[in-house]
Amino acid sequence: MSAEMTDPAYQRLGLPATASPYTVLRAAVRALHPDTRAVRGFRAARKRFYWQMLCAHAARQAAGDDPAG
Repeated sequence: MSAEMTDPAYQRLGLPATASPYTVLRAAVRALHPDTRAVRGFRAARKRFYWQMLCAHAARQAAGDDPAG
Protein backbone atom coordinates (compact mmCIF):
# COMPACT_ATOMS: atom_id res chain seq x y z
CA MET A 1 0.00 0.00 0.00
CA SER A 2 1.49 3.32 -0.99
CA ALA A 3 1.80 6.23 1.41
CA GLU A 4 -0.74 8.22 -0.63
CA MET A 5 -3.39 5.58 -0.04
CA THR A 6 -2.78 5.23 3.69
CA ASP A 7 -5.22 6.81 6.12
CA PRO A 8 -3.73 10.12 7.40
CA ALA A 9 -4.82 9.24 10.93
CA TYR A 10 -2.88 5.98 10.68
CA GLN A 11 0.19 7.80 9.38
CA ARG A 12 0.08 10.14 12.39
CA LEU A 13 0.47 7.14 14.70
CA GLY A 14 4.05 6.91 13.42
CA LEU A 15 4.34 3.15 13.88
CA PRO A 16 6.77 0.80 12.12
CA ALA A 17 5.28 -1.87 9.88
CA THR A 18 6.60 -4.48 12.32
CA ALA A 19 4.43 -3.19 15.18
CA SER A 20 2.03 -5.69 16.71
CA PRO A 21 -1.75 -5.16 16.48
CA TYR A 22 -1.77 -4.52 20.23
CA THR A 23 0.80 -1.74 19.78
CA VAL A 24 -1.33 -0.23 17.01
CA LEU A 25 -4.39 -0.34 19.25
CA ARG A 26 -2.54 1.31 22.16
CA ALA A 27 -1.24 4.07 19.87
CA ALA A 28 -4.75 4.64 18.47
CA VAL A 29 -6.19 4.94 21.99
CA ARG A 30 -3.50 7.46 22.97
CA ALA A 31 -4.15 9.44 19.76
CA LEU A 32 -7.65 10.32 20.98
CA HIS A 33 -8.18 13.14 23.45
CA PRO A 34 -9.17 11.91 26.94
CA ASP A 35 -12.45 13.82 26.72
CA THR A 36 -13.26 12.01 23.47
CA ARG A 37 -12.52 8.65 25.10
CA ALA A 38 -14.79 9.52 28.04
CA VAL A 39 -17.98 10.23 26.05
CA ARG A 40 -20.14 7.10 26.06
CA GLY A 41 -22.04 8.24 22.98
CA PHE A 42 -18.85 8.10 20.91
CA ARG A 43 -18.21 4.43 21.72
CA ALA A 44 -19.26 3.13 18.29
CA ALA A 45 -17.18 5.79 16.54
CA ARG A 46 -14.15 4.97 18.71
CA LYS A 47 -14.47 1.27 17.92
CA ARG A 48 -14.76 2.10 14.22
CA PHE A 49 -11.62 4.29 14.45
CA TYR A 50 -9.64 1.55 16.21
CA TRP A 51 -10.78 -1.00 13.62
CA GLN A 52 -9.77 1.33 10.76
CA MET A 53 -6.30 1.76 12.28
CA LEU A 54 -5.89 -2.02 12.65
CA CYS A 55 -7.06 -2.59 9.07
CA ALA A 56 -4.71 0.08 7.70
CA HIS A 57 -1.83 -1.51 9.59
CA ALA A 58 -2.68 -5.00 8.36
CA ALA A 59 -2.87 -3.72 4.77
CA ARG A 60 0.49 -2.00 5.16
CA GLN A 61 2.06 -5.20 6.52
CA ALA A 62 0.56 -7.24 3.68
CA ALA A 63 2.04 -4.80 1.16
CA GLY A 64 5.44 -4.90 2.84
CA ASP A 65 5.47 -1.10 3.04
CA ASP A 66 7.50 0.65 5.77
CA PRO A 67 7.62 4.43 5.10
CA ALA A 68 7.71 5.33 8.82
CA GLY A 69 10.46 2.91 9.80
